Amino acid sequence: MTSIHAFWLAGRQTTGETTLDVTSPWDGRLVAKAAVPTDAQVEEAVAAAHAVRDEFAATPAHVRAAALDHVSRRLAERTEEIAQLISAENGKPVKWARGEVGRAVSVFRFAAEEARRFNGGEAQRLDTDAGGQGRLALTRRFPKGVVLGIAPFNFPLNLCAHKVAPAIAVGTPIILKPAPATPLSGLVIGELLAETDLPAGSWSVLPVANDKMPALVQDERLPVVSFTGSEKVGYAIMDSVPRKHCTLELGGNGAAVVLGDFSTEADLDWVAARVATFSNYQGGQSCISVQRVIADAAVYDRLLPKIVEAVEGQVTGDPSDPRTDVGPLVSEDAAKRVESWVDEAVQAGAHLLTGGKRDGATYAPTVLTDVPADTTLAREEVFGPVMTVTKADGEQAAYDAVNDSKYGLQAGVFTHDLQAAFRAHRALEVGGVVIGDAPSYRADQMPYGGVKQSGVGREGVRSAMEDYTYERVMVLTGIEL
Repeated sequence: MTSIHAFWLAGRQTTGETTLDVTSPWDGRLVAKAAVPTDAQVEEAVAAAHAVRDEFAATPAHVRAAALDHVSRRLAERTEEIAQLISAENGKPVKWARGEVGRAVSVFRFAAEEARRFNGGEAQRLDTDAGGQGRLALTRRFPKGVVLGIAPFNFPLNLCAHKVAPAIAVGTPIILKPAPATPLSGLVIGELLAETDLPAGSWSVLPVANDKMPALVQDERLPVVSFTGSEKVGYAIMDSVPRKHCTLELGGNGAAVVLGDFSTEADLDWVAARVATFSNYQGGQSCISVQRVIADAAVYDRLLPKIVEAVEGQVTGDPSDPRTDVGPLVSEDAAKRVESWVDEAVQAGAHLLTGGKRDGATYAPTVLTDVPADTTLAREEVFGPVMTVTKADGEQAAYDAVNDSKYGLQAGVFTHDLQAAFRAHRALEVGGVVIGDAPSYRADQMPYGGVKQSGVGREGVRSAMEDYTYERVMVLTGIEL
């Protein structure tokens, strides 16, 4: 009998009147059923979060930190079980799923550490002017209000963690909506939070259907919306609630620049291995996966065959097999979309060097060159295991090629030249520049986000905590300094 995973409403486990099927992208089997909350239950969760907001904000830091530490420990204890769950519902190769659990362990640990030191207050003397004599300003941060956290399917555990952990750390309630395709990992977070002493109503995990979200987004009791997902949906959310605080992480078409000084055989082998891995990990379904390689003309001809060989060495297959590097996309429709974009590019004159084949929801790791600039593949985020390689005549031309995009999330620059690294940091219109590696590196404690159409605001534990709060100044009078 297929198990039904209950959801978490104001800290308690319950079910609704309907369920949704969670199926494996690899073989289509039914993994589990997830209970779906009714409209009345969603209202109950929102009302409970709104009612508890002052109590939760006043919760001592040690209580919130202890809860976060508990979740971190329990995730670590259950790593293999949760990794298998991620792989089953998402299609992610289990070796990458294990890494995702490890990252979520760190996110909750970082949040526990930050909860203990965040918001101690900053004092500022005001007697620098005569009118401020005897006065002292103390600035502290307070929650903006209940957070609506909307997480995507591609990192179903860790991106839920990035919504929940900072909210708990600052003492603001959160309603978490996991992706309908992958709700099970988010529900695990609810299971672990239920083992803590956090106040009822301070968190809920609700697998709400996407067509129910507009009303929830517009609810005035949820003044903060943190969304990770597609550009179209993210900006539709922001446009629908112009007076709310929105953080949007909307993806990109990550570029890896290879400068001419990165030219030894060992250098180029490193580039090929890294871009092959991070164009195809998670099936290419990562906002910072390598979609574009821009190589200086001095190394292009030697690098290109190494990239093709490294990509062809990626093992595609059953995500439960620890040898598998590349599993299926989240659905067959997603793979068909990738297929159509590649086919369009080839018909427009692009050269297909390897890949370009689909089998159900699986799309073969693919490399193309000479992709026309007006094709969908050149303009949009492919979100699949596809890489384009282009030649650039010099450093500035490479940076210009990176910036010739509506997106600006992260870029990688392979160089040994420290001055070139600083020039890249200044020139590239992105939220993060990774020197000596692919753009796909993310440390979960660092600020993370983009510019242009890649979104607004920053994630990363400390950055999200600041994003969920605002400064409030208290002026003390009659103070002798």
